[in-house]
Amino acid sequence: MNLGELVSRNARTVPDKDGVIYGQARYTWREVNERCNAVADSLIAAGVKKGDKVAMWMGNTDHFVFAFYGIVKTGAVVVPVNFRLAPPEAEWIFDHCDAVGLIFDSEFSQAIQEMAPRLNKVTAYYSTGEGYDGCTPLSEVYAAGKTADPEIAIDEWDESEIIYTSGTTGRPKGAVLTHHNQMALVTTVSYLVHIAPKDRIFHVAPLFHSAELNLYLNPGTYMGATHVIMREFNPQLVLETIQKERITQFFGAPVMYLFMMKVPNFDDYDLSSVRFFGYGAAPMPAEQVKQMIAKFKTDSFFCLCGLTEGGPGGIALQPEDQIRKAGAGGTYIVNMETKLVDNDEKDVTAPGVVGELVIKGETTMKAYYKNPEATAETIRDGWVHTGDLGVMDEEGYITLVDRKKDMIITGGENVYSKEIEEALAEHPAVYQGVVIGVPHPEWGETVVAVVVLNADQSLTLEELKGFLSPRLADYKIPRALKVVEALPMNVSGKVLKYKLREEYKDAMA
Repeated sequence: MNLGELVSRNARTVPDKDGVIYGQARYTWREVNERCNAVADSLIAAGVKKGDKVAMWMGNTDHFVFAFYGIVKTGAVVVPVNFRLAPPEAEWIFDHCDAVGLIFDSEFSQAIQEMAPRLNKVTAYYSTGEGYDGCTPLSEVYAAGKTADPEIAIDEWDESEIIYTSGTTGRPKGAVLTHHNQMALVTTVSYLVHIAPKDRIFHVAPLFHSAELNLYLNPGTYMGATHVIMREFNPQLVLETIQKERITQFFGAPVMYLFMMKVPNFDDYDLSSVRFFGYGAAPMPAEQVKQMIAKFKTDSFFCLCGLTEGGPGGIALQPEDQIRKAGAGGTYIVNMETKLVDNDEKDVTAPGVVGELVIKGETTMKAYYKNPEATAETIRDGWVHTGDLGVMDEEGYITLVDRKKDMIITGGENVYSKEIEEALAEHPAVYQGVVIGVPHPEWGETVVAVVVLNADQSLTLEELKGFLSPRLADYKIPRALKVVEALPMNVSGKVLKYKLREEYKDAMA
């Protein structure tokens, strides 16, 4: 079995069932398969061969689904690229991944035409809008392409995807995944979050991202569920669509839930159709988890805590643990092993002792594309080193406390941002808050809090210190407070702390 065959199987078994819904457009699984096959046929006619790389620079649309599965049906490797990247950043990935084909949204036509003379390896261009000389519109592909499945032999160990990491520090790295990784993952996730054929899965988080793509789109296709796709996140429209389309599964970054909860008439929407809500891609403080459960009036939440290099995979927190283990990442997932290790690669088993989270399993990446040094650094003895620091409790539940690169050392003491951010989230004036370490002439580093306040609220450093004093040791309490209108985030909802460290590096000078 492989990713493209999942669509073909749905066309045979549930041909008349809704497969993809995008706005007013509705496609049965038979129609989805025909469009995917048309894309595959056109790519093959353009010279794309098994093992070639085909990049996608696309937002969440019906075309994304047709292009994604069309590419893998040819035996090529699909490379979904962040649609929010600046053209030079996207161009770097197109070149680095050795793409021979490029499928893009029409809004990028001008940028693509400008960079095309430099993309010497790309021979096939496709646009969701009007074509131009050397570029074919997808509408023509659907109209003229063959609708029969291409007869390409694809083995489960063949490469299927290259997912580039967020690139929060330096150039992004391309995690290479195989069809075997994906087949292991679709069964794992379907079991984990109880995806079923009857589900109507709402895709609002970006599909180019490993979480939405590999944790929800592919497992949903595996199960023959219905995919409802939204172009971009709008909190009120999300609530309206959940009610209208009777959505049963939803996944979002924590910040998406925060915005949804702020919709003034939130309680007017009927969200009872949703069987399970998933959250992940970034930590959610315990206090916000509790607020979310109270607001949505359900504890049917999953915390999915993993990384792209894991397929994604890592740990998960089940609905029954959302209250008693609020803020935790969770425990092991079927088909995966997880543990904490110290700097000498020795297991950390004592409760409360910090170690690095490492994972092993059938879903983990094959390598970083064209980066053997980074591969060797990340994969050691079969274990993927996540760079996330965590502690384990007596029951084996792991709570992430910081990224290795974000840990603060002040006066010789290790300070982990998660603990302080949990305390910040309890302050009634704070909407969002993070902490960073900045240089200090005496202590090496010191703690700075960067917060977004709730409407009509104010907060001074002295007030914050007074609030945190009973909760934290003195050396953990921020020595500076920065109030901002919004935190810099990547498309996955992760705060770009390196930008904050650069902006406030002289805060204690």
